Amino acid sequence: MDATRPTVVAEGLCKRYGGKEALAGLDLTVPAGAVCAVLGPNGAGKTTAVRILATLLRPDGGRAEVAGFDVVRQGPEVRARIGLVGQQAAVDEILSGRQNLELFGRLSHLGARAAAHRADELLARFGLADTGAKAVKGYSGGMRRRLDLAAGLILAPVVLFLDEPTTGLDPRGRNEVWASIRELVGSGTTVVLTTQYLEEADRLADTICVIDAGRAIARGTPDELKNAIGGDRIAIVVREAADVAGAARVIERIASGPVEVDPDRRRLGAPVADRMAALTETVRALAEAGIETEDIALRRPTLDEVFFSLTANDGSKLWTPARPDREEAA
Repeated sequence: MDATRPTVVAEGLCKRYGGKEALAGLDLTVPAGAVCAVLGPNGAGKTTAVRILATLLRPDGGRAEVAGFDVVRQGPEVRARIGLVGQQAAVDEILSGRQNLELFGRLSHLGARAAAHRADELLARFGLADTGAKAVKGYSGGMRRRLDLAAGLILAPVVLFLDEPTTGLDPRGRNEVWASIRELVGSGTTVVLTTQYLEEADRLADTICVIDAGRAIARGTPDELKNAIGGDRIAIVVREAADVAGAARVIERIASGPVEVDPDRRRLGAPVADRMAALTETVRALAEAGIETEDIALRRPTLDEVFFSLTANDGSKLWTPARPDREEAA
């Protein structure tokens, strides 16, 4: 496959369930060797999109290619080149980790010897070699999810689809899965990830597609999406509640946008154009005004703020970052 071509392309995907429109013209492009996080509120169409791309559902309209093959007309070719890890663990709790992987290998038409060899490779790769003979019911949540990831890689897929892979895991288990995903991408696998954890997308994704009501409403890198809702902000906590109003007047002279005030928590925040100059000027101006602070910090918008900003509207505005090779419409 041409490494310069996108590994996943969806154009105008539509899917209806009875009277409900799950996908309403979804467009998605994922470069080779990248992690694309698909975000959206519950019911936005994330899982439906993954199931279509993995050939488990037929779209009612539009088209999609995965690894250069059409998901409708060339389903077997697509399935030979992908892995899929769903929301629910697909491993058998009674079997050992090694037995599970050997079973998946045989189901993928590997011979007994090849399946056993591949199982050993994957157990070592995911840090499960020492527990490979142990029944899966004795695994921790993180170990079980890593075994699930290993099962999705039996055939060394070009593309791996992960549908909310860390749901229900504690922070340690989530970090284990994140490390495994980074290793996969480092070896050249393209990953399409749906998640409800915005931190997960921020940590892992090269590009993000936000969908709502079945279509994409924003696309870009995490930094591009954060910059789209305001860039850097200065955040202040004053020591005395009586100084909140005075601090707001000081910040108004420095900020590049409206000042937000939370008097109950003595907090103020505002966007700034030049982060370091604004921080220096704020510290100096507050000191001159005799206003004491408990905390002053510069921060960027979080993906949580991006998500709420984009999905709080009716989804009628599509945002994409400006690209130097695209001409602005006149």
